[in-house]
Parts: sequence; structure tokens; C-alpha cells
Amino acid sequence: MPWQPRSGQLAWIKAGVFVLCLVPLTRLVYGGVTNALGANPIETITRSTGWWTLFLLMATLAVTPFRRLSGANWLLRLRRMLGLFAFFYASVHFLTFIWFDHWFDVAEIVKDVIKRPFVTVGFAAFVLLLPLAFTSTNAMVRRLGRNWQRLHRLVYAIAILGVVHFWWLVKRDLTEPVIFAIVISVLLGLRLYWRRRA
Repeated sequence: MPWQPRSGQLAWIKAGVFVLCLVPLTRLVYGGVTNALGANPIETITRSTGWWTLFLLMATLAVTPFRRLSGANWLLRLRRMLGLFAFFYASVHFLTFIWFDHWFDVAEIVKDVIKRPFVTVGFAAFVLLLPLAFTSTNAMVRRLGRNWQRLHRLVYAIAILGVVHFWWLVKRDLTEPVIFAIVISVLLGLRLYWRRRA
């Protein structure tokens, strides 16, 4: 029988995961204060927040397979937090793009979204992520009923778009985009396999 934490232990686990999810932000803030973000700080912030968005999306999607394979149902209690942190880093990533790259120039932002495919894909992923974040509360889960699950299946499409965005952005070393692509393929494959069996 898999280990199941008590309520007090689960609270500590959630607190630990919360702190770990803040580490990338803390490193960026510290790097900004100490001028340690390299020759191009904006690029460093953009790359870091984008990478952690994808990582946390994958972690969110991995919760259910790990729970099913291990029987550790308590892992589901971490899924919402991971998803919201993915949205948080995606928001910082997007804010960096519209602020530091374009200084809130709407015309330039629209032009960039239309002109560059990797920006188009990334923008689409962020837009699709918005309704998932806004419907993450218990009240919205109750209000939407079964439609909530249908809506939140968009996270797979979002993750795929995120990987494509990263893949098209990287010009030389494709190692990390390939790893992310493999992970999302495995997670989606498991979901489709279990769905067909059901």
C-alpha cells in the first residue's frame, strides 16, 4: 500500500513545493539586484521564465500518471498549485515580452505576433492558459461541473504549443526542446492508452 501523508505532513509537503516553485523567481530577482543576469538580462529573464513555465506544465500533467501508477492519491493535492505556478511564470514571461521587448506598444506587439511564428504559437498558448487559471477555484469547479474537466484538457494543447514555441525559438542546440517533446509525448500517450482501455 502506498504511503499516504497525514494532514499535517501534507501541509508541510505543500509548503515545501510552494517554496521550491519560488526558487526560480528568487534567483532572477537576486540576479537583477546584483547585476548577475549576464550581458542580456531581458533574454535571461525571458528564457528562464519560459523554461520554468514548460517544466511546471509537464509537472502538472505528470501528477495524474504518477498517481495512477503509484496509488499515491495525495499527489492530486499538488496539481492545482503546480498549474498556477506554471501560469505565474507564463505571465512573467509574457509581461517581459510586452514590456521590455516592446514597451507596451500594441501595434508592435501585434506585428510581432503576426510576423514571427514562434511568437504566434507562444501567444496562442498563453491565451489558452488564461481560462484554465481563471477557473481553477473550487467555486468554478462546482459551477462548471463536467465542463470543467473538458476545459482543462486544453492543458495538453497548451503544453504542445509551448514545446513548439521553444523548439522554433532555439536555433542550434535542440536538446531541451526534444526532451520536453518526449515528456509530453509520453504523458499524452499514457492518457490516450488509459482512455482507450476505459
